[in-house]
Amino acid sequence: MSFQNLIYEAELGLNLDNPHEKSMLTEVIDEISEREHTAGRPLLSALVRIKGQKNQGDNFFRLCERLGYGNWKELKRNSKFVESQREACRQFWQDKKNFTSYL
Repeated sequence: MSFQNLIYEAELGLNLDNPHEKSMLTEVIDEISEREHTAGRPLLSALVRIKGQKNQGDNFFRLCERLGYGNWKELKRNSKFVESQREACRQFWQDKKNFTSYL
């Protein structure tokens, strides 16, 4: 899902052309991922990417570094890292028990 789709689907009403609003979105996504990580759940932000790119932006990798996954530049170069995070998310949330526990 792209940031733009997230804004639309979640009805956030943010404008990514506005630097302040884009920064607000990044902060919210980081906060959600930090809480998910603390609770032992996979990073939901792994599923949100910059439109037109196959990978995450630098903010995602810097967040992962803060959470202890390793050096952000190395994580960014490791094409398997993002896919493993996405797969962990899919597996966790496709489990009906997990999905219904957090509704």
